[in-house]
Amino acid sequence: MASNRRSRKTRIRDSAEALFGQKITEVSAPGGSSRSSLRFHFAEHTVIGTLRPNFRRTHLEAYVLRALAPYTDDIPRCLGVDGEIMFQSDVGARRLNTELFKLDPAAQQELVAEAMAGIFRIQHAARQTDLHDKLPHLGNNPDWLANLADGVATLVPFKDADIPAHFDAAAVVERLTHQGLQFVKWDCRTGNAAIGDDEKLRWFDFEYAGLRHGAEDLAWLIADESLPVDGPRLDAMVRDALPRDPAGGVDDYMEYLAVYTVFHALQRLELIVSEARKRGWLRIEHVLGKDDVGAHPLFAANLCRTGAYFASQSVLTDMLVGHFEAAVQVFERILETGSA
Repeated sequence: MASNRRSRKTRIRDSAEALFGQKITEVSAPGGSSRSSLRFHFAEHTVIGTLRPNFRRTHLEAYVLRALAPYTDDIPRCLGVDGEIMFQSDVGARRLNTELFKLDPAAQQELVAEAMAGIFRIQHAARQTDLHDKLPHLGNNPDWLANLADGVATLVPFKDADIPAHFDAAAVVERLTHQGLQFVKWDCRTGNAAIGDDEKLRWFDFEYAGLRHGAEDLAWLIADESLPVDGPRLDAMVRDALPRDPAGGVDDYMEYLAVYTVFHALQRLELIVSEARKRGWLRIEHVLGKDDVGAHPLFAANLCRTGAYFASQSVLTDMLVGHFEAAVQVFERILETGSA
């Protein structure tokens, strides 16, 4: 494994020196040595080099970044592609997830609001391109949607009671089925945004970009378990950032966002539970530093509070509030007993 990492590092390094015509002085791994991207330090600047396992995703990401570049400064710049390797501008080492935990609540909300505004600006930029004719439609496979709705099973052990009989999985699937007209970055977790030397927050990691409703990008952010802002404030912040006349109107947009957020939160909860079982509870510093799954009871409790709030915003999910609240209590007891 170590030799594979070394050969991968050497391969990207050789490609970077050839492309930029300069010697590299240092190589670092912003997301850890197991991740696809490395930071290459030249004498006066840095670049990010990415070698993804999937050749197609490398080229899709480069295509997306190049298409968006004339219309937004909320993203990295694609600096070149060498086969399976893509180079992009370095948007900064201060990731949103770690920066948020250094701030007081008011500053946290201000930074999250800027992250939301950046998402909307990127989506607006995409509408000025032909990406809507080129990109894949995401998440409209019936099996994928059914699996999303089946995520409610994750809540059952916390309340020791079945999901209420009036939960309608078919109605949830129908609500979350969408033609896919709006560009979405996807994977808008706080670990995928960073603040640069110019104090500008930018989003990166566009390998899964595609087309869907659009609110999914906000749901990825809202249901990030490390996000230290509560549900009601997040709801208000989205409403403030939302374009004046979203397709279907504000109420329809917000209800769709609420439903999608609930089921994305359940996916995150399932990951947290699985990781905790395999590896035990992790330290907060580890989770943030490695952009790892938030397998810490504080993060799990935060996520379930968010899930409870957004579940209460739709008749399709309001019967799940009690289960989310029961899960909060479980994680709070783990925190109180110091077993994390």
